[in-house]
Amino acid sequence: MREIPLFVIMVVLCAFAISACSQINPTPTSVSTSAMNRASMDGDNVSVHYTGTLDNGDEFDSSRDRGTMSFIIGAGQMILGFDAAVNGMKVGESKTVRLEPADAYGEWSDDYIIELPIDQLPAGYAVDSVVLFQSGSEGVILEINAENFRIDANHKFAGRALTFEIELVSINK
Repeated sequence: MREIPLFVIMVVLCAFAISACSQINPTPTSVSTSAMNRASMDGDNVSVHYTGTLDNGDEFDSSRDRGTMSFIIGAGQMILGFDAAVNGMKVGESKTVRLEPADAYGEWSDDYIIELPIDQLPAGYAVDSVVLFQSGSEGVILEINAENFRIDANHKFAGRALTFEIELVSINK
């Protein structure tokens, strides 16, 4: 007879435990859903997929074959126009934007043509060789003569409009 009351007590305790567990892990509410649907803003760490093309339709870069790209909106990690385009997007949203040079890599400028003495030219470099500056930026050798050489240090997309197809994949914590 003692087994029946003990059995009843065990059933009641199990029912109580199941009820308590369902209260600990409630089903998602509209609050968490709306938080996921909010627009991105400055300071958000976001992940995007993108494809960049030139006006002639040539694709110059894409994240589609290597995974998403992450950055913090408004932190200066991206070109201005790209950063501004992602700001205000919602997860799952896609858009296409065309960026004029001022919002991309700037206008091409004679100020970025650098002339250096020939003794500073590394061995093996020729006209059209790409050189890497200490800052990490690149330049292209335009001319070499007996006394000096000239490098174009403009970004390769300076003076060009760029079009990006952008998909906001996630807003990360």
